[in-house]
Amino acid sequence: MVSAQAMGRCMRAAFLFLCTVFALPAANYYVIISGLGGTPEYDTQFAKWATDLDHEFHRNGPDAHVVTLSGDAATRQHVEETLSHLAGQVRPEDALALLLIGHGTFDGTDYKLNLPGPDVTAGELAALLNRIPARRQLVVNTTSCSGASLSVLAKRDRIVITATKSGTEKNAPVFARYWLDALRDPATDTDKNGTVSALEAFVYAQRKTNAYFESEKLLATEHAMMTDNGSSNAVREPQPDNRQGMLASAFPLLRPQAEIATRLAPEKQKLVAKKEDLEAKIDRLKYQKAAMPEDEYKQQLTALLLELARTQAEIDR
Repeated sequence: MVSAQAMGRCMRAAFLFLCTVFALPAANYYVIISGLGGTPEYDTQFAKWATDLDHEFHRNGPDAHVVTLSGDAATRQHVEETLSHLAGQVRPEDALALLLIGHGTFDGTDYKLNLPGPDVTAGELAALLNRIPARRQLVVNTTSCSGASLSVLAKRDRIVITATKSGTEKNAPVFARYWLDALRDPATDTDKNGTVSALEAFVYAQRKTNAYFESEKLLATEHAMMTDNGSSNAVREPQPDNRQGMLASAFPLLRPQAEIATRLAPEKQKLVAKKEDLEAKIDRLKYQKAAMPEDEYKQQLTALLLELARTQAEIDR
């Protein structure tokens, strides 16, 4: 029979363990898949974009877990193994981003990402992603014909961004180049909160893509789309009126300040995490402003700003 004293020790140990588990900060997982180029020029370009994205995401600090599959390593088997492994590793409070680079095809029924060996379909990717418990998910498909994958990948709590609006836009998109630029250009962070959100990156890359076709005096052969409300009815301009963009505005894609935060004492790290949460709430509130009564908006915004100021003061002590 277990004594009351021993039972007490076990309960205290269990309590401390649970406190440790729930105190763990949310992690960010990034999976970059760079498929076949078809020509040496595209092979080199796609591999470079994958390497550069890998570098940018590593700037998010030790809580960023980056897996890059490129060249011969980007097989369907490795894609399945990687995402299946994450299904058992990622927690519900974590965030997952999947970025697809390369050539895509659409046969009128299935979208496929061209890989060495067997291709992978949008349906197969969706099934793998559905097994990963992260409640915040982002898929950025920068390939040709990527629009055909959107309706299959769309799901509640998942942001889906595609370089094209349909499977009939088959030219190699330039959107991928500007998506990468969005992570490098300080101008992407339009609200100047030190974080690049998925929405900010989408707006930046779309604007740059449009400007490219205009400057080259070319007919646009790609039209980037986004959905983040679970609907397959994606839009080019997310806004409150079409109920698109709120989830993307609160998805932190790049947080260069995270590296600085990890060098702080645990108490300070908690305050920094609280500050980031408050900033995300302010972002969401601003996005909802048009659909709210003016007095209610001001009241909620004032309360959040006061709490943010108090938190910043504690950080600065």
